[in-house]
Amino acid sequence: MMLILFNYNWQVRSEWFKWCRSLPSGELKRQRIGGMDNILKTLAHIIDVECSWIRAIQGEPDVAIDLDDYDTIEKVEDLSIRYHSEVMDYLNSHSIDDENGMIQPAWMEGTYEKGRILRHLIAHEIHHVGQLSIWSREMGIEPVSASLIDRAL
Repeated sequence: MMLILFNYNWQVRSEWFKWCRSLPSGELKRQRIGGMDNILKTLAHIIDVECSWIRAIQGEPDVAIDLDDYDTIEKVEDLSIRYHSEVMDYLNSHSIDDENGMIQPAWMEGTYEKGRILRHLIAHEIHHVGQLSIWSREMGIEPVSASLIDRAL
């Protein structure tokens, strides 16, 4: 079930990338209320969080991603592609028996259950996609569909 929701998020993310390619660069970088201040940084943030937590679960070092470096939709999409296989490899090898395992990420205090982190990643992306949808409507543009029912997953 969890892999279906990750696939849903990745499919929606890909559609947002396509949606973004139809906008002028200035609109993607325009300061907005909420999210990570603009569309590009919000998308890069989604990817950064996903990669960071998956690496933490695997006991690997975090990769520092400077959101300011991702100032074009092509750079953000390349970032997503770069880390997608790493995340997918982990999810394909993930065992439900391992979900109660605890980890301590280098950037935070405390320990967290692996399964809870995976569910957080799903909710985190859906949360930010909601912000993108609001911004889209503020621009008078139809947002990417959030429907899971109508998707081949």
